[in-house]
Amino acid sequence: MALTMDEPVVSGSVESTETVASLVRDWAQRAPAQVVMREKDFGIWQEYTWERTWELVQDAAHGLLALGVGVGDRVSIQSENRPEWVILDLAAVAIRGITVGLYPTNPTVEVEYMLTDSRAVVHFAEDQEQVDRVLAIDRSRIDQLTHILYTEPRGVRAYDDDRLHFWEDFLDLGRSHRAAHPDAVDLHMAAAESDDVMTLVYTSGTTGPPKGAMITNANLTFCMDTFTDPVIRKMPVTTSNDMALTYLPLCHIAERLFSTFHMAKVGVCLNFAESIDTVTANMREIQPTVFFAVPRIWEKLHASVTIKAGDASWFKRLWWKFAMRLARDIGRGKVANRGSHTVKTRLLYAIGYPVVFRALKERLGLRRCWWAGSGAAPIAPEILEFFMGIGVPVLEFYGMTENSAIATFNSPGGMILGTVGEPYANIGLRIDEETGEIQIKHAGVFAGYWNKPEQTAETFTEDGWLKTGDVGEWVEGTHVRIVDRIKHIIITSGGKNISPSEIENSLKTSPYVKEAMVIGDGRKHLTALVGIELDTVGDWALRKQIPYTTYRDLSEKPEVLELVQGVVNATNEKFARVETIKKFRMIPKELDHEDGELTATQKVKRRAMEEMFSELIEGMYA
Repeated sequence: MALTMDEPVVSGSVESTETVASLVRDWAQRAPAQVVMREKDFGIWQEYTWERTWELVQDAAHGLLALGVGVGDRVSIQSENRPEWVILDLAAVAIRGITVGLYPTNPTVEVEYMLTDSRAVVHFAEDQEQVDRVLAIDRSRIDQLTHILYTEPRGVRAYDDDRLHFWEDFLDLGRSHRAAHPDAVDLHMAAAESDDVMTLVYTSGTTGPPKGAMITNANLTFCMDTFTDPVIRKMPVTTSNDMALTYLPLCHIAERLFSTFHMAKVGVCLNFAESIDTVTANMREIQPTVFFAVPRIWEKLHASVTIKAGDASWFKRLWWKFAMRLARDIGRGKVANRGSHTVKTRLLYAIGYPVVFRALKERLGLRRCWWAGSGAAPIAPEILEFFMGIGVPVLEFYGMTENSAIATFNSPGGMILGTVGEPYANIGLRIDEETGEIQIKHAGVFAGYWNKPEQTAETFTEDGWLKTGDVGEWVEGTHVRIVDRIKHIIITSGGKNISPSEIENSLKTSPYVKEAMVIGDGRKHLTALVGIELDTVGDWALRKQIPYTTYRDLSEKPEVLELVQGVVNATNEKFARVETIKKFRMIPKELDHEDGELTATQKVKRRAMEEMFSELIEGMYA
């Protein structure tokens, strides 16, 4: 048996099929001059109107047809976020192709896997680095890949591979095809069906090879209708007046939701960060009105505040401590009132805003932000309290690739700290009484894994509910708390079930800790591997006049070990005795996706970490 919310009502078929491409076409017709995308080129923001965007989408769509792309063929993209990513994505959908997104950090071995698994016929490789990864693959293994597009010509122009096409040449090819076959794209769009697969979103692959989740046009329509409905969301929703910053990889379902899909549905203007390293600078420049981030980004923003305070004069540091205490009190007060101000917190905020919060929000790039979201992984409550206190309403939500990122949400006035919110009104959500697994049913649930029918079948219950793999529990009968992934639950030798994620997130609230992995399955007690935040700890070491040369050297300093021990001790005080960390060891290097320690979404690969650092782990239990 399972505890069950009301099952959703699935609407009947509609007369025409809505796609993300048709939404963009409609915007171009009714608001051609409105700016919808902006990118920085040589220090100047370049603007794309709806009219220009749709023209480029049509040129690219005709270009794909000219290259022989047919209905259902896969078009893969490996690139940082940029307008060409969005344009090619929309173009593929327009001709009923299937977009396959790759992370820019995917190494050659993973690129080969996804190209061979998806059988992509056209691949967009942004620059020489990405092109080299494809060309390093034995051509016979990807014989279906007949065309490779690139947009940064430096270094690639000298290559003689017949598959290579410069982006501008590709668009010219599309324009020629468009002149000869003006109705070709329109005919494809008119023939689109709701169950057409529009994209393959590959899972992060924490325990095995990534799987391509098939997201259909119908999935997208449900997803965006739900996400932009003010009644369902219980709050005002975004409009074409809003500004968003896109910087997380567009191949991730959550970023597509907040970027491409969001833009197409309500007209949110997308601003492309110059790179992942310039996000904070771009935020200060743009001051987005809506902002989505994974917990790691919120942790880094929080840590940056600590770094700045540490470099200030003694008077400013004293003043800063007062301000942070004020923010904490406001945040806790609002959280206790389900995210809304009380009379007391409103008064305290009125005091803190002109003297410190306004400047702080300006520096963080969140001065105009009226809605902010956190998802994709659990976030520590202390982080949410801080941002809530300074006037940035960060609301946690929950979803996954397989349900098109739609499951639960917190709303202003309806949030419960430590939960991922309540289920949307139009979905079914239940928690299995035996396993504690969260299960979902709604029209946004994916069509299955690409070419993996057995694994698809394993993902659903006999009565058709999606098995999320997450353990959850009801809070107050309305909200859901994520305990952990089923596969991550630690069972000690004493038979105690422990959620490592909660302990790890508590450790990472410290500005000095970047990575943490709790160990203890089948063991007598818990231990942990800890990785430092190099910038923050490096700044701290300089102020303490502690010399160091490398990341490893800094990690092994006795003073740093003492610093981390203090973080561990503070965390242990928050948990029961059986959940305390008895020993820890420092991770001797910065974890990296290409080295196999992290997924592309920066999640720790536990199995790989246990193998790579087995000596450190066993040393803690010797």
